[in-house]
Amino acid sequence: MRSRDHAREPLLNTTAPRSGSEHFLLIQTLTPTAQSPLLALARRVADSGCALGDARVNTLGADVSVTLLAQGAWDAVAKLETALTRMARDPDLHLISYRSGPRQPQQHLLPYLIEVIAADRQGVLTEVLDFFAERQISIEQLSSQRYQAMQTGAEMFSAQITLGIPAELHIAALRDEFLELCDGLNLDAVMEPVKY
Repeated sequence: MRSRDHAREPLLNTTAPRSGSEHFLLIQTLTPTAQSPLLALARRVADSGCALGDARVNTLGADVSVTLLAQGAWDAVAKLETALTRMARDPDLHLISYRSGPRQPQQHLLPYLIEVIAADRQGVLTEVLDFFAERQISIEQLSSQRYQAMQTGAEMFSAQITLGIPAELHIAALRDEFLELCDGLNLDAVMEPVKY
């Protein structure tokens, strides 16, 4: 990812002004951990007259990734884009932003949480993801990590995955198939509905 200079490069997914009052700007940054732009971004969102609709912050290796969804009136979003252009001049900040939109309700998808823990080995996450992709089940959120077990020092892997399962799928049968896959791969796994 390179810093985006909005004055020279077109915005990704640029949309014309809408007749509605709410417009959305997706912002993503990557910086060294010690230079997290979270507070500076939050201030620019507020100063422009936008609201912060959604935010995700993740530390990955020596870097921090910040993803924000700002929303506001058309002119407030345009003001925020100008502020981000100035901010993107920092050579240590990799920033992209583009006009987005609200997520459409997906009432036919049931939210389920998968938790997997296993001895770390190459390709374990790929096999889990492949299981759901074959069944056209969407991955809504995913967080995975490798770590060393405190008690034994063993190299471990864990993942938490939020799924959007089509309501027409038989949940008990899907759970049985998934747990059978996990048994075959020697993974400890749980599949349960998201309760919030």
